[in-house]
Amino acid sequence: MKRSANAQPIRRGELARRAGCNIETIRYYEKIGLLPAPSRTDGGHRLYPAALQARVNFILRGRALGFSIGELRNLLGLVDAEDFTCGEVLDITRRHLDGIADKIADLERLQATLSDISAQCQGGHVPRCPVIDALQADSPGRLKR
Repeated sequence: MKRSANAQPIRRGELARRAGCNIETIRYYEKIGLLPAPSRTDGGHRLYPAALQARVNFILRGRALGFSIGELRNLLGLVDAEDFTCGEVLDITRRHLDGIADKIADLERLQATLSDISAQCQGGHVPRCPVIDALQADSPGRLKR
């Protein structure tokens, strides 16, 4: 991430405010190494380069797109090294897309199963429920009523 030498350093709260996230989010990303350790004032306050907001925004946007911490670590490593190809980034993105497609397929199967089970239920005040029966069908022990 490019950094501006002219901008004044800012405190964690200001960095979080500018990025639109929680202070704890900044602390967490620093703790796991996605953000560099900041310098400190004589009083112990952390001071971040104002340009670090671009890195925080990159991380937040990546998380919003579902990239894992590991995937973001890989992407940031490429960016930090300033020696990457679009193909390398595309490989990471395609693997991520494959994972999303797998999750969607799992959710569609889950939806179909729950739709089938709930279609058997008539609701009301009857003592038996097909949904409960289906949930107990393969369980080793029955729920006690």
